[in-house]
Amino acid sequence: MNSTELITIQGRWGFDYTYFAGEVATRFFNELKENRRIMGSRCPSCKRLLVPARSFCDACMERTTDWQSVGPQGTLETFTIITTAFPGLPAPPIIMAYVTLDGADTALINVVRGEDLSDIQAAAKRLNSQPRVTVRFVENPKGRITDFWFELLPKTGG
Repeated sequence: MNSTELITIQGRWGFDYTYFAGEVATRFFNELKENRRIMGSRCPSCKRLLVPARSFCDACMERTTDWQSVGPQGTLETFTIITTAFPGLPAPPIIMAYVTLDGADTALINVVRGEDLSDIQAAAKRLNSQPRVTVRFVENPKGRITDFWFELLPKTGG
């Protein structure tokens, strides 16, 4: 075999698991469920507000302290339009986006709803030209990341 020839390895993951949220993620998910708000945790050293909330700052490795709500609006940082079905995700096509909510210093990922995806290229153009979004909550939150989604905000003048 040529040493520059790249290989591929077939694989499949299909397993059940239990996610232990811990103290900080438990509060984050409870805030979604009980108050319909997205919270971040503040690093006392670099002052960044981390969303979703986490126990330690990924830049300073300091334990986070204070909590603060963010959004409900934010900036769409990047996105992908998924056209292939994946277990656990809604039927395609779907938009997955990283959004930095107003007040936050980090982005979180979730779906964008309300967009016409019949023409993927046209949808991508709209997403690239309208980067402001708002958070929408499901009617009965359960304390999961699927309790909310993003929708594009209408473009304002200018």
